[in-house]
Formats: sequence, C-alpha cells, structure tokens
Amino acid sequence: MRIAIIGYGGVGKALVNLIHDKKYYLLKENIDIKINYIIGSNGGIYNKNGIDLNHIIEFSQVENDISKYPKYGNKDINFTMIINNKDIDYLIEMTPTNIKTGEPGLTHIKIALENRINVVTSNKGPILLDYRNLKLLAIKNNVELGIGCTTGGALPTVDGGTINMAGAEIKSIEGILNGTTNFILKDMEDNSTTYLESLEKAKILGIAETDPSLDVEGWDTASKLLILTNVLMDMDKKLEEVKVEGITDITIQDIKQAKNEDKKYKLIGKTINENGIISMTVKLEKLNIDNPLYNVDGKNKAVRYTSDTLGDLTLIGGASGLIPAAASILRDIININRKIR
Repeated sequence: MRIAIIGYGGVGKALVNLIHDKKYYLLKENIDIKINYIIGSNGGIYNKNGIDLNHIIEFSQVENDISKYPKYGNKDINFTMIINNKDIDYLIEMTPTNIKTGEPGLTHIKIALENRINVVTSNKGPILLDYRNLKLLAIKNNVELGIGCTTGGALPTVDGGTINMAGAEIKSIEGILNGTTNFILKDMEDNSTTYLESLEKAKILGIAETDPSLDVEGWDTASKLLILTNVLMDMDKKLEEVKVEGITDITIQDIKQAKNEDKKYKLIGKTINENGIISMTVKLEKLNIDNPLYNVDGKNKAVRYTSDTLGDLTLIGGASGLIPAAASILRDIININRKIR
C-alpha cells in the first residue's frame, strides 16, 4: 500500500510514528504501508521505494523543514507531483481546516478521487462544504473516502451511525462533540472558576488553542454536527442552517444553580428530523441525571442516535489528542482496506 501524506503537522507526525509502531499489527491485516510522499508547508519528501520511517521520525524531532530531508527532500515536491507520478494508492489529506472555502483540501480530495486514489482525511472543511459531491465522485471512480477523523477523532461517530445503525432511519443526532468546551464546563463546576479562568487553564494544558473561538463559540460542534447530519440522514444541509450559540456567556452562578438542581450544563449539538423537517442547533443545555450524556465529562465526547427500528445508540469516550486523531486516520485506512479486500 503506497500512501502520500499532505499536511505534516502534529497529527501527521503522530501518524508516521503510529504506522511505524503498528507495523506488525498492520502486517497481520495484510497491510504493508510504504509512505512515498510527505508534504508540508515548505516542500516535501519523495522516495518511490518508501521513506525510511526510523530516519524521518528522528529527523522530525530536530528539524521542521522537511524539504531539508537528506537526499529525498526538496522544496519543489508538491501535490501536483503526486498526481503526475501516479504512484500512490491512498492520499492522507491533513491540511489545516478552512470552513469557509474548504481549500486547499477540497481541491486535493477532488483531484485525488478523480484520479482513482482512495482518500482519508482529518480535514472538516471539504466534508462540511461538499460531502455529497465528494462521495458521488468516489463512487463514480470506484474508490473510498474515509472521514471518521472529521467528526470526533477517536470516537467512532461515523462508523457507529453507518454500520451499527444500518437499515434504520436515524431520527435524531445529539452529541457532545467538542472536548475543549466540555473540559471548561467541568472545570468551572469542579473548581468554582469563571469561564475565563477555566479557558486560560485549558490553554495552559494545551486543550484549547491560542485562538479558541471556533470551539467556544460553537462552530466546531456545528461543523461536526452538520457532517453527521449530511452523512447519516442523507442530507445536503449548509452551515448557515445551524442555529449556533457557544459557551462564552456562561457564569459561575449558572453552573452553581444547575448543580443545586442536580443538573449539568453541556454544549449540545442536536439534529432532529420531525416528519421530514430538519432542525439543527448548537447551544448550552441543562441535562438531567437520567440523560445518557450527563456523565460525559472533561475532554470526553459522546453522540446519541435515535432511530425508527433499532432504538437508541449512545457512544461515549474516544480519547482526545494527536495520537488518537492519528489513530482514527489509521482506523479508516484499515477499514477501507478490509472493504476493498
């Protein structure tokens, strides 16, 4: 299996390490991965026989500019070269997310699918904006599109809905889909801190980004909810159709009042299908103790599906971080390979 990695940030580096560490497990799955390309912002690496993983891991610990990689690194190695050479089976697309244009990931994925290359991505932007067309393009060219990492990382939200709810009509999706906001709310509850104090703590711990606006204003949750809605309910909804509120206005008094009522605040993304009318919301909700999402605390995430014939399914857990995100990419590679085989 020959792959190209485009986007060599934290998750990309974690994926290379994981492929190295899981070599013998992968061989049991009849998967022998050769990474032919690694492309970052400064150029890339190309070795038609496969990049030495031990060497690139050691190199990446001391040097961020992969174009300086001995012998095989070059600033002119780019996505066009991948397509022209026609020597990969999978494109792993992990460029930064842009929820307004989807670029450059959207173009990468389209062109790869058109060239009969399987694609696995962590990039929410292209899937958020154009999932239906990308899926049809994959079907037309008899290749696969893996998107599990885009909707909760290690939490198998997509697989849970498509595989474990197969044959049923999903009537509602309800989820805690953002670990950063969930951590902040739990910290406020446990330590009687203000929103800003808990946000700062999350930044120090590396749980929140330097600019956490997409998380705390609810747009990360809305993006994941929209992808799940379009994939699992066969819709073509847009982000502007989601009513979005974040957690920035919550006070310690709100948290204490909920605690006195034996309730908890959670940022909930919810899609409901009532007789064909779809409503999508992201907002703070006070959950009762009997709600399956009540005890989903800290960085954990969860999703709950209700259906017409299979009842309810709730998935809880899925670690957060670079390694779990990389592991969800590898999970898609493995599952696609099983399906093709």
